Amino acid sequence: MTIRHVVSWKLATTDGTERAEQAAEIKRGLESLPPVIPQLRSLEVGVSAVPGDDFDVVLISDFDDLDGLRAYVEHPAHVEVAAYIRSVVGARAAVDFEV
Repeated sequence: MTIRHVVSWKLATTDGTERAEQAAEIKRGLESLPPVIPQLRSLEVGVSAVPGDDFDVVLISDFDDLDGLRAYVEHPAHVEVAAYIRSVVGARAAVDFEV
């Protein structure tokens, strides 16, 4: 069983330049994780190309199982990236499902 973890974030700022910088920082942070978290099988991060979309950044990642997802969530590198993300977002939506 593979678990797909999908998270979308809406940034809190309305300033276009600040929003672009924050989205890029989220993308950089998340893309730094695969080499240091062995349970992370694949990761893709997208930044919205359409101003005004409901969400600004999306993460799609895969894990072998729920234990792998838990290990990822608790990993210190992820905890650090997640702290930054929480500091700049206004809304979050997530779903985890089997593929």
